[in-house]
Amino acid sequence: MAKVTLQTIADRLGVSRATVSYAFSRPDQVSAELRRRVMEVADELGYAGPNPTARSLRLGRAGALGLLFSETLAYAFADPYAVGFFQGLATAAEDAGVGLLILPLPHGDKRTEPVRNAVVDAFCVVSLPDGHPALDEVLGRRLPVVVVDEPYVPGHPFLGIDEPAAGALAARHVLELGHRRLGVAMVGLHDDGHIGWSDVARQRAATFEAMRGRRDGYQAAAEEAGVDWAGVPFYELSRNSREAGRQAGHALLARSPRPTAILTNTDVLALGVLDAAADLGLDVPGELSVVGFSDSAAQDAGLTTIRQAKQEIGAEAGRLLLAGAPARPERLLFPHELIVRASTAPPPQERR
Repeated sequence: MAKVTLQTIADRLGVSRATVSYAFSRPDQVSAELRRRVMEVADELGYAGPNPTARSLRLGRAGALGLLFSETLAYAFADPYAVGFFQGLATAAEDAGVGLLILPLPHGDKRTEPVRNAVVDAFCVVSLPDGHPALDEVLGRRLPVVVVDEPYVPGHPFLGIDEPAAGALAARHVLELGHRRLGVAMVGLHDDGHIGWSDVARQRAATFEAMRGRRDGYQAAAEEAGVDWAGVPFYELSRNSREAGRQAGHALLARSPRPTAILTNTDVLALGVLDAAADLGLDVPGELSVVGFSDSAAQDAGLTTIRQAKQEIGAEAGRLLLAGAPARPERLLFPHELIVRASTAPPPQERR
């Protein structure tokens, strides 16, 4: 049986191929009666319409933005920070009448085929580790590219916050309250699946630039206050989940002497640390202060955190991509602020 094409329908109706094409893709260019006749013949012949991939190749555009990030799809729709960012990006795309092609690359996944085969007009790259081969594939496509959070790629717009300054702000808050026995729970330093204690050398060798900077901010503030960073217990996690935060909380709170303040690099981990404190019957903030990061799941829990403009960053990433991702501004840093709530207070000895 011969393949049915636009020309097949055109020959049946005695019209041009372009007329039939307009009936499918630009119905405002043909009469309602003619379009009805085209659709009747198409249905009779079992023709579903022009191939969208072929059409995009003819037009030179796909009508979609590619979103590449280093997590699973399930995580992306559950993590509060990711959801906020995606909302901003999706709104910008929707307003422009284009779609989003989501390309998840879970930690440790070094595939490049999803990028190579993606039919998109531009790429938004979110939180890839240093040296990831998928980033080289993105740049090799020579399409507009915007990078969010990490890594910084000279010549392409970069959106994020001043991570070292934000980390220092979080740490300085508890240090100014009088805490000197600190603990840290962090996710997103490496993509090798490590869970457990992390020494300073491993921390500094982190392959995720943003989290490396955030950690550097913690250390700088601690050392300014006279705290020996090498003596700060640092628990590293491979997944950003509440249960992972609970695991880190139990490990940190089992130390002797026990930390009086724990810094976490996500609100989700901080909630898990609060769970661990509750398991142990510890009063927060009377016996333990906890600080989160991003203000994405913090308000109801009364969590002190660093607020980020997640939806605004997503919307700006979309705007830049739709504008062809000009190289200026090359590095756009959004504001962050400390939000103090009920999870932090002076350490117990300072209250007497």
